Amino acid sequence: MSTLTQPDATTEVVKERALIKQAQKGDPSAARQLVESHQQRLFAFVWRLVRNWHEAEEICQEAFLRAFSHIERFDESFRFSTWLFTIGYRLSLNRMRKVVPIATELDSNRLPCKDEGGPERVAQTEEAAKLKRLVWDAVDQLNPTQRAATLLYYREGLSCQEIADVMELPAATVKSHLHRGRANLRQTLAQVSGADWQSLRLA
Repeated sequence: MSTLTQPDATTEVVKERALIKQAQKGDPSAARQLVESHQQRLFAFVWRLVRNWHEAEEICQEAFLRAFSHIERFDESFRFSTWLFTIGYRLSLNRMRKVVPIATELDSNRLPCKDEGGPERVAQTEEAAKLKRLVWDAVDQLNPTQRAATLLYYREGLSCQEIADVMELPAATVKSHLHRGRANLRQTLAQVSGADWQSLRLA
């Protein structure tokens, strides 16, 4: 799923762990680099769950605050992003239980993405752009658990076990949510003749 080669992935892990150790010693520069490395991806994930720009900003700020408040507890057997997304997911679920979801008119082109040019960059034609919108609309109709699993799998490239770590669920349960999510997406997108949504990047 990941586009990183093994050497690149290893280098990223080593660099990230070095930054975490510096952050644990109180280095603000290291903390800032960790924030900058993950804030766009975390915001895009949280926004897709809560569907409110202001709420997503608050949740992300709280997630980073909690992460750095307990940075000394960080378990190096996990990626920092896994830990951070776990916090963001918990906060999002708590917020969704307390408030009625508010539909927003915010265009998905404004969603941040690690690729320069935004999440609609791959939609080069009118037909592709239309399909992209249909896919996003279908994802938004999934229940929160299926939506989170689908985003983490297809957008973030996490494995089922990594998603299980984020969502604090058994891997088998994650696979079940992904299976149901795919089935629901296929049903929603059945109106698009021959649409292969699985080949379209959710970014």
